Amino acid sequence: MNKLVTNKLILVALIPLLLSSCFTAKTYERPELEIENLYRTDNLPQDSVSFASVSYKDLFTDSHLKTYIQKGLDNNLDIRIALQSIAAAEAYVKQGKAGYIPTINGAATATRTARTSENGQFGNFFTQPFNQYETSGTVSWEADIWGKIRSTKRASDASYLKTVAAHKAVKTSLVAQIAITYYQILALDQQITVTEETIENRSKSVETIIALKEAGQANQVGVDQTAAQLYSAQGQLLDLKNSLYQTENTFSILLGEQPQSYSRSTLNEQSLANEMKLGVPALLLRNRPDIMQAEYSLVNSFEMTNVARSNFYPSIKLSAQGGLQSLELENWLDSSSIFANLVGGLTQPILNGRKIRTTYEVAKVQQEQSLLSFKKALLTAGKEVSEALYDYNNSVEKEVFVSKQVAALKRAESNSEELLNNGYLTYLDLLTARENSLNAELNLINNKFTQLSATVELYRSLGGGWQ
Repeated sequence: MNKLVTNKLILVALIPLLLSSCFTAKTYERPELEIENLYRTDNLPQDSVSFASVSYKDLFTDSHLKTYIQKGLDNNLDIRIALQSIAAAEAYVKQGKAGYIPTINGAATATRTARTSENGQFGNFFTQPFNQYETSGTVSWEADIWGKIRSTKRASDASYLKTVAAHKAVKTSLVAQIAITYYQILALDQQITVTEETIENRSKSVETIIALKEAGQANQVGVDQTAAQLYSAQGQLLDLKNSLYQTENTFSILLGEQPQSYSRSTLNEQSLANEMKLGVPALLLRNRPDIMQAEYSLVNSFEMTNVARSNFYPSIKLSAQGGLQSLELENWLDSSSIFANLVGGLTQPILNGRKIRTTYEVAKVQQEQSLLSFKKALLTAGKEVSEALYDYNNSVEKEVFVSKQVAALKRAESNSEELLNNGYLTYLDLLTARENSLNAELNLINNKFTQLSATVELYRSLGGGWQ
């Protein structure tokens, strides 16, 4: 008889080992990705250096800007929200690690039975009301035969790393937004300066044309046209100041502060300390936080598919219970009240309303969605790098032509004024030359801002800013 029992126990123990050959939790492997032509350029370096790996403290040379970036990283509300998400994910990681540890529960009960059923378990054995006092502890543990607990832990680890990557993505975006907004403020400062100088010159021109009219050398049309050009510049100045006011408010929000004005340098003082090197496209997989975030999401859904698949197979649980049980309160803590039992169980799902299969099918769909999102994140990153690089190179080339345009229009303005004084041009020609000169100067400032913002955008799109 004992031999028969022993054989049955051996058989029960071998069943999970036999079934394990049918299923084990799969190990995640990164999918094949096409990244060779991701940047749409042939000017890639042979090494793996990228200026995205440079800290913003070493990249930016403006001391004001570096101070504001650090302030934004300390105070920005989006950063603080991301940190709370990390704290929540850490709690799930701790829970995942505890999956291998047995669960322990304690209970203490006092029960009074007033009447027992004659047809029940005890029949007429108890004819009088009685009390029962019990203190017990239960320990249970599930054997991780199919890797379910291991996969759950890996899923929680991936979820945590996903929130860390999300925090890095917020930092990268914030550094870029602060730098670009700062440069926009400097560009508006310079445009306001140019416009104010233009207003001063046009005010003198109005005085001059009025004097010429009084001397009979000009007419009212010339006076009105000159005054209209002055009013146009004054209106343009108000628009620029309004844009500056709103941009400073935006800057305040990025720094997590109340709206205010900020001390700063000038646009002409701006330069970047590091030579721009793209690095090979594969660096995006470890530099760019949103791509890391997308891959960790894929890992999480991959491991959850493992968990869902393991639910088709039996689960083995061992539990032990022990404590003190007595019908008399005075005997409750007596050694004769001690009881203990050990239970080993194997549970195999058979019919459960298709819940397990539905969970598994949904998990596979979510894994495919995560894979597609991962690939899309990589393609989006390549697009942003390509566009930022093209925008930068375009603005550098354009600066040469716009600078020449400004110089040519200034000469045209000076020559038009001289020709007008000698009676070879109308005043309308001079006004046109002046308007073109102002617009060209403003465009040159805009192009400088575009060049700086494109550099920052390239830095961000390569994954720089969180280091």
